[in-house]
Amino acid sequence: MSNPNQQQFNAQQEMLKNKLSSMKEQTKTSAPSTQNLKTPAFYQLRKELHQQLLNEIAPEDLAKESNHNAIKQQIVQIVNAITLSRGIPLSPEQKILLLNDLTDEVLGFGPLEPLLRDKSITEIMINSARSTFVEKSGKLIKLGEILFENEEHLLHVVKRIALRIGRRVDNASPMVDARLPDGSRVNAIIPPLALDGAAVTIRKFPDKALSFEDLINYNAITAKMAKFLSLCVKARLNIIVAGGTGSGKTTLLNALSSFASNEDRIITIEDSAELKLQQEHVIRLETRVANAEGEGLVSARDLMKNALRMRPNRIVVGECRGGEALDMLQAMNTGHEGSMTTVHSNTARDTMKRIETLVLMSGVELPLKTVREMISSTINLVVMQSRFQDGTRKIKQITEIIGMEDDTITMQDIYVYKQRGLDEQGKVVGEFLPTGVLPRCVSAMKSQGIDVPMDLFAPDNKPQNQMRI
Repeated sequence: MSNPNQQQFNAQQEMLKNKLSSMKEQTKTSAPSTQNLKTPAFYQLRKELHQQLLNEIAPEDLAKESNHNAIKQQIVQIVNAITLSRGIPLSPEQKILLLNDLTDEVLGFGPLEPLLRDKSITEIMINSARSTFVEKSGKLIKLGEILFENEEHLLHVVKRIALRIGRRVDNASPMVDARLPDGSRVNAIIPPLALDGAAVTIRKFPDKALSFEDLINYNAITAKMAKFLSLCVKARLNIIVAGGTGSGKTTLLNALSSFASNEDRIITIEDSAELKLQQEHVIRLETRVANAEGEGLVSARDLMKNALRMRPNRIVVGECRGGEALDMLQAMNTGHEGSMTTVHSNTARDTMKRIETLVLMSGVELPLKTVREMISSTINLVVMQSRFQDGTRKIKQITEIIGMEDDTITMQDIYVYKQRGLDEQGKVVGEFLPTGVLPRCVSAMKSQGIDVPMDLFAPDNKPQNQMRI
């Protein structure tokens, strides 16, 4: 597409917007809602124009991003020609909506595009064509506007998402996991498994991974805790980030990985690529689901075994959820210290039980005591991430694994978050507290020449000189 065509498209869009602004200024009235502008006649015209565009544009042209500017210009020309020839009375507002809707339908994912562009939205949850929720600032909000014309329209968008990754979604394959071009993670399930129509969940991620400075500003962690965790990564401790769904585990894993040495060769293994490591020497691996014929499956465990042949210094697994946990522990114990992963659990103790279960899922018959000994001698730290009732996400517990007593894995809390209640606005009130316990890993850090300030572990009400060193 040449620059003049792009400039013409932008000029027409700007002209319509200026005209709309002028009308608002003259009438001094608020603009009608988008939903009121989208009348049945509007939907019918959009559907007709959409079909005409699909008939005139070859599918291979749609797939090439280099053709998108030319297609945008074609959309403008068709809308102008049809509305003029038929004398269709469209207001400036409706014309802008029509152009934008058609562009999103033809080149993107239809009504999802405005939500995907909205940086304040972190999750999109579509329960049916008539019910859509979004998450903003940790709160779920139901959209008052109906995004999709009908279930057929929603299903069309779901199929387009699947097509982008070379998958299909139909009665034979009614579930799909996908990753959008912007990195957002999509899960979709359609009838007959979804009884009320297709259900779609989209987890969005920020363009820039959050740093520990960001997490401190969001009151998700204190500066002392962040300093301690940064030293743990530099000292090559093996770390498990645990928590519930949507608690911010991946965000924290990203922040932790930023302290790994730029000289380390790091291999990441994920189901859907979400990690954004900043180091130069990073290899990203992603699992693959089986095709419709049941072939082509590549599991996290397959990638883990292959990664061990690639001379990694650290291995970062986006989430341990199966037998790859055994391979992960073996890797941590055989020269790949400083590895990290996430696990779904609610407490540090539950995390140990969860890892035990995952190891037993590997199919390798091991005595339970042997599994626990392997866990206690391999994992150094568990960082518990939690999402609270006001939507905020915080580290509620940093726990050190210190060994075994009989058949029990022993551990000690280094930091905890104590919730005191809720304020008048419903916000969580509490504080992060060091327990006063000196971590055993401090001696290992010092042996590596890492300076560890002792005041990191002193409770605010306890002078540093009273600490047991």
